[in-house]
Amino acid sequence: MKLVLYYHPLASFCWKVLVALYENDAPFERVIVDFGNEESRAAFTALWPMAKMPVLVDEARGAVVPESSTVIDYLETFHPGPAKLLPAGPDEAWQARVWDRFYDHYVHHPMQQIVGDALRPAESRDPYGVAQARALLRRSYAYVESEMTGRIWAVGDGFSLADASAVPALFYANIVEPFGDRHVALRAYHDRLMARPSVARVLHEAEPYFDYFPLDPKPALPQASREL
Repeated sequence: MKLVLYYHPLASFCWKVLVALYENDAPFERVIVDFGNEESRAAFTALWPMAKMPVLVDEARGAVVPESSTVIDYLETFHPGPAKLLPAGPDEAWQARVWDRFYDHYVHHPMQQIVGDALRPAESRDPYGVAQARALLRRSYAYVESEMTGRIWAVGDGFSLADASAVPALFYANIVEPFGDRHVALRAYHDRLMARPSVARVLHEAEPYFDYFPLDPKPALPQASREL
């Protein structure tokens, strides 16, 4: 019996789970969800009525696990590997979870708000909401800059859930609202993330779909990932 991941290579929240799987070289089967295909959409909605990716199916345990953070927690509990995405120490564990929530709520979601607005018809767009999202991103960048100065990874000495969560959030956010030159620690952290082999693998798999991104500039492989 196997693990099956329902995902799309371009979908940002799916990247977080892919990074976790690749960190442990975990075996799994892939099912790409195509919302433009009615059969694919219907099959996925039957599996998870909220129709949000990613979803992990553990056939051996009969478990359907939605939500990227929950999937990683599930993998750590029921399919642990040598790379521990949740730190063993209780203080580092709760800090990793806080960073995970930070990147989802204060970087990932406002980034998606900006991208989602670009997909709307012109008459339905929300300039005020987009401006608010950009302001939140800038505030988040300033916080990361202050916290990551002098650090390699977000929590402790190793790569964790916090960093896996930062990967898609920062990659796409830097496209829609560039970091700028003053965020030196943030940019250095972003570059370390992009150079990590598990992340580079995710980016290379997503590259064929980059043209579907609705804003310009289109995503591109960072130099650090391109060289791996």
